[in-house]
Amino acid sequence: MAGIVADKATASGAPAWGRRRVLLLNTTFEPLTALPLRRAIVLVVCGKAEVVHGDPAGLVLHSATDSILVPSVIRLSTYVRVPYRARVPLTRAGLMHRDRYRCAYCGGRAETIDHVVPRSRGGAHSWENCVASCARCNHRKADKLLAELGWRLRVLPTAPRGPHWRLLAGVPDADPLWLPYLGEPAA
Repeated sequence: MAGIVADKATASGAPAWGRRRVLLLNTTFEPLTALPLRRAIVLVVCGKAEVVHGDPAGLVLHSATDSILVPSVIRLSTYVRVPYRARVPLTRAGLMHRDRYRCAYCGGRAETIDHVVPRSRGGAHSWENCVASCARCNHRKADKLLAELGWRLRVLPTAPRGPHWRLLAGVPDADPLWLPYLGEPAA
């Protein structure tokens, strides 16, 4: 990819070139993953994918012989079979995304993960027992049960469903152009 340059700077507040992600869709427009920009460009240049949506700022990459619109969403040219996964794996990023970075106890900005039923009291490390929490509430709760403190959860924690959860959990700064593709997959 040496020799390719952009014609505009990323002054629009978009992520830096090295961290920029591109949504990869299957031929059925089903979201598969978020790729690094460099990998997405390689797929487009090799003819394995096509640009569905370009960069909102209109950035164009130029080489000696070609010009390519910087993609935000690309689609594979051939169908890729995706193995079925029944349960979304529990990750810190996924849990924070599910709880929208809000404390399950006070509604403030969440910084930590808390087990509703503490592990020291037999609580599981699962989607249904873990919530995002601010440091203050997490410290005050310690290893107590909610009933002992007289606290209530703002929302009952559940495991997220759908293919887009895996994708969004790893990409905190998802492009708004991705939203139409993150619903149910096409039949």
